[in-house]
Amino acid sequence: MNLRSSWVAETGQTREDTRLTQIGATTPANPLEVRSGILPGSYDGLNRLSGFWLDGTAGTMQAVVHEGRAVVAAGATQGAYPVTLPEPAALTFADGEDNPRIDLVVLKIHDALYDGDGTQQSTATLEIVEGVSAPTPQAPAAPAIGLPLYQVLVRTGISAGKGGINWSTDVTDLRTPTVAVGGILPVVGDTGNGAYPGQYRDSGGALQRWDGSAWVSYPSALGGIAPAGTVNTASYTGQYRDSSGGLLQRWNGSAWVSYQPVPKWTDYTPVWGVESGTKPSIGNGTLAGSYVKTGNVVTVRIYLKIGSTTNLSAQAANANWTFTLPAAPTSTTWKLDGRVLTASAFDQSTQLFYQGTALLATTGGGIVRSLRDGFAFNAGIWDKGLPMTWAANDVLSVYGTYESAS
Repeated sequence: MNLRSSWVAETGQTREDTRLTQIGATTPANPLEVRSGILPGSYDGLNRLSGFWLDGTAGTMQAVVHEGRAVVAAGATQGAYPVTLPEPAALTFADGEDNPRIDLVVLKIHDALYDGDGTQQSTATLEIVEGVSAPTPQAPAAPAIGLPLYQVLVRTGISAGKGGINWSTDVTDLRTPTVAVGGILPVVGDTGNGAYPGQYRDSGGALQRWDGSAWVSYPSALGGIAPAGTVNTASYTGQYRDSSGGLLQRWNGSAWVSYQPVPKWTDYTPVWGVESGTKPSIGNGTLAGSYVKTGNVVTVRIYLKIGSTTNLSAQAANANWTFTLPAAPTSTTWKLDGRVLTASAFDQSTQLFYQGTALLATTGGGIVRSLRDGFAFNAGIWDKGLPMTWAANDVLSVYGTYESAS
């Protein structure tokens, strides 16, 4: 049985035994292998990853890699190598050539037991792997058992006397983090897929959980409300988020929709009808309406202003005016009979207001009908002769709230 253990046998524990059985700062990649990376942390707590930070000297080809700790993973049978850089280390890049090139800064493990010829000392080193200069340069491949840290563009012909490397624009940070088993992995660069369902990472200020196929924001997994800006595409129908505008939104399967819509007036054009005789024609008058519908609660207002060419004379004396609603009212008897809207008639010639009511009806998709006095002055239904003789510039308003059928 080739079972490895650490600190059990009195003698004979090998370096390989120790690497294969270490369970400290290692994020699993599979049942045997772990993730290479830099241990997170900074002196002031402001940065996710400060270990092995590269700091270039302006106008030169020299840089310093600052202290840090890392894990460099090898194969499943070789184990992982913990590495510590206890103090800053200097690097010097070769001068630029006839074409630009891309150099790679790596943390390289040399292990004489595996490297082949036995001439190389077993050690961990910081190395610059020079790329090939070309009009369109490509980064060199990382060496075996090597953790890439940075790509550095060395432009054509540069040197310490010719401007040196532009450290602010020509360095690409390749460092990625690793943490202890079960730890929350801070996202720096690409963290790749998770190793097991239930693994966590911190990405963009949001805690995420690997569900077996994707990283899902932690509020989503709990059914909570995702904070604004953390979720663009939902993970499931029914997920909620707080929008950047401060609205609660729900994913309906294809889009984010406001869960509690903000009430907003919508214009519509009512149809002016009669229960007998010639149909009204507004002519140069005004007939307009607007409404707010929230769920099955509808607030409506209808406005009629008689014009000089409105066909009042052609209408019947007992026409009984009606106006269409924006949504059909509920057909429940007691709700329909017990709900009325308010009607108000304004006589321009006398400057008098007449107060009235209007009944709801489901006819024709929903109408108001039987407009009449609200104080028992007259039993007649309003039309061209009631509550006054209608003329140009007289105004009728119908308004109120009712329960719609849907």
